[in-house]
Amino acid sequence: MGRAGRWLQRGVFAFVIRPLLWLLIGLRVRNHGALPSEGPAILVANHNSHLDTIVLMSLFDGEKLATVRPAAAADYFAKPGLVSWISRAILNIIAIDRSGVGAEVALQPVRDALGRGEVVILYPEGTRGEPEKLERFRRGIALLISELPEVPVVPVFMHGLGRALPKGERVLVPFFCDVICGDPMELGQMPANEIPTHLAERIGELGKEIQVGWHEEASDPPNG
Repeated sequence: MGRAGRWLQRGVFAFVIRPLLWLLIGLRVRNHGALPSEGPAILVANHNSHLDTIVLMSLFDGEKLATVRPAAAADYFAKPGLVSWISRAILNIIAIDRSGVGAEVALQPVRDALGRGEVVILYPEGTRGEPEKLERFRRGIALLISELPEVPVVPVFMHGLGRALPKGERVLVPFFCDVICGDPMELGQMPANEIPTHLAERIGELGKEIQVGWHEEASDPPNG
C-alpha cells in the first residue's frame, strides 16, 4: 500500500468507519493492550459477520493500521467491482485462493505478509458461522503456526456482530457489540494436530468471560 493509499485508509477509518461503529453498535473493547504493537503477529478470531474485519482493524491507530492485513477469500473479495475495490484499497486484504490449490500454496501470501512484519487477521473457521457459536477450526492455521513458531498468536472473541449483521443479511441492526482480546499465545512448539483445538478452546474461554458489567473495564478503540 502506497502513501496515498495509507492516507485514504486512515481517513476512511477515522472519519467514517469508527464513528459509525460507535453510533450503531456501541463497540466495547476489553484488554486492548494485548493487541500487537508491531508485526509480525497473527490475530485469530471467531467469524460471524462481514463487520468482523472492519471492527478488528478499527482497533489499531493510524500508523499501525496500514500494517494490518486481513486474509480473505479471493473468489469473493477479489472479483471485479466495488467490493473488490473496497477490499483492496481500504481493507488491504490478503487474497487467499480457495480453488483447491492446497494449503501450502494458498497460505503463501500470508507467509509473505508476516515476513514483511505485518499483522495478519485470520478466521480459522474459514467462513461465517452462527452468532457466538464456534465452528471447527481448519488445519491451515496449524500449518502456519508450526512453520512460524516465533510469530505470536493473539486470540480474540467478538460478541454481538453476528446479530448486528448476520450472514445473509444486508441491513445492519443496531446491537451492542463487545471485543475481548486475549494475551499472546506461543503455540509453535505444540504438535500441529493439537493447535486448532487448543486455539478454539482459548477463544471459547474468552467468550465465556462476557458478563453483565464487564464493560466497565473496557477501553476505547483508538481515534486516529
